[in-house]
Amino acid sequence: MTQIAHPDSILIIDFGSQVTQLIARRIREAGVYCEIHPFQNAAAAFEKMQPKGVIFSGGPASVTAEGSPRAPQAVFESGVPILGICYGQQTLCTQLGGVVEGGHAAEFGRADLEVKAASPLFDGFWEVGGRYPVWMSHGDRVTRLPEGFEVIATSENAPFAIAADERRRYYTTMFHPEVVHTPDGAKLLSNFVHRIVGLKSDWTMSAYRAEMIRKIREQVGSERVICGLSGGVDSSVAAVLIHEAIGDQLTCIFVDHGLMRMNEADEVVKMFRDHYNIPLVHVDASDLFLTELAGVSDPEAKRKTIGRLFIEVFEAEAAKIAADGKGAPKFLAQGTLYPDVIESVSFSGGPSVTIKSHHNVGGLPERMNMKLVEPLRELFKDEVRALGRELGIPDSFIGRHPFPGPGLAIRCPGGITPEKLDILRQADAIYLDEIRKSGQYDKIWQAFAVLLPVQTVGVMGDGRTYEFVCALRAVTSVDGMTADFYQFDMNFLGKTATRIINEVRGINRVVYDVTSKPPGTIEWE
Repeated sequence: MTQIAHPDSILIIDFGSQVTQLIARRIREAGVYCEIHPFQNAAAAFEKMQPKGVIFSGGPASVTAEGSPRAPQAVFESGVPILGICYGQQTLCTQLGGVVEGGHAAEFGRADLEVKAASPLFDGFWEVGGRYPVWMSHGDRVTRLPEGFEVIATSENAPFAIAADERRRYYTTMFHPEVVHTPDGAKLLSNFVHRIVGLKSDWTMSAYRAEMIRKIREQVGSERVICGLSGGVDSSVAAVLIHEAIGDQLTCIFVDHGLMRMNEADEVVKMFRDHYNIPLVHVDASDLFLTELAGVSDPEAKRKTIGRLFIEVFEAEAAKIAADGKGAPKFLAQGTLYPDVIESVSFSGGPSVTIKSHHNVGGLPERMNMKLVEPLRELFKDEVRALGRELGIPDSFIGRHPFPGPGLAIRCPGGITPEKLDILRQADAIYLDEIRKSGQYDKIWQAFAVLLPVQTVGVMGDGRTYEFVCALRAVTSVDGMTADFYQFDMNFLGKTATRIINEVRGINRVVYDVTSKPPGTIEWE
């Protein structure tokens, strides 16, 4: 068994912020190993990890409310450096004898920070007397600091924008350094882990790979695992990583739900059987899925129907696999990523807004008696790609655009029929073909066609047509959390639209989607 010790680590205590994972992202970018643990489990995590430093995240609660989250006392007693961010600042100050109040002017969005005193926290990029942009998101604020703290930076509505106890190495910010809207935030976090905590940049994707292999082996033991293989980057990387950890204890199940892109099912089967020699069960369940989805137009109902059917198919296949006499699979592996988790449920298990349900998030019915293995659950898409390269998966595969679990079902708003899906497949294939031929594929995060439940009048030759509208979508992004539309040349769009209309029976109009995320999502449903 591969054993990786992480004596030089950072514990991030999650108080429920929707951007907590971005803290981890910045720490990893600084080459330092870190783990996120919800505040409910933080005491146990702190004892187990023995981290060299701790970061308190933001969160939606008010520290003035009864029963609001707190950090474990053991963290303060240990003497390790602490960085408290937003809610983290407020609970740290409260727990050390300061005062936090509501009812003052709130700050949301961009603010200007004025530096009042020097500190190793921003040494090298912020100067005393300078003003610098940061991103705020708070209603409450600190009104009295604990003993030993001093103000080292202020903003208009945050008189304690940065407050620190340099002697104890406690640092607190009212703003969020982890988000891109704080331009120097990554440098600040880097200074905390390097200059203040004193850690080296010695954590790599190779180390993450080894650590995950250790964790998978520890979790699974000698039991068998089935992996839900979609053919996308996420499930593929998860499958290869798990196979490396436990070998033939893993069986992959590829469910062809009839909602794949053109020729995709054949490509997936060929790659995993021929290239990786991973045991693969190919289940053609297209009739089952399309029958159940007939007449379903609500997007959440579609996702939940697809999620339910996936689980039912897995359950049936698990029973078949168990019949070989080698024992029933006890675990289901999935390529769930952090953006999936954060859109579906709070990472900390606390309250959050469900933006859309993801079919592979949220666990399994108790009747399956199976546990989840999700080795990518704390990674963003670009980190998954880096891990895939580390595992030796070809760039041609790693570089593929994300493809949603529910497949073309959510790119066909309204009711789904086999005929509509065929039309969409053809249009999508032409669109991606043109993107590849123009050399733009790798510049785009995700590109796809959508078949709208709208028909418009057209004219072809001397005849009148009344056919569907096809919408084209392409976005740029780093991690899927935010995205902007890709600015194609109009000649490209014109050429692509002409091909689609000429070659695909059933489409007579093409439009281009210029919505960013937010306010939109990347997918249409």
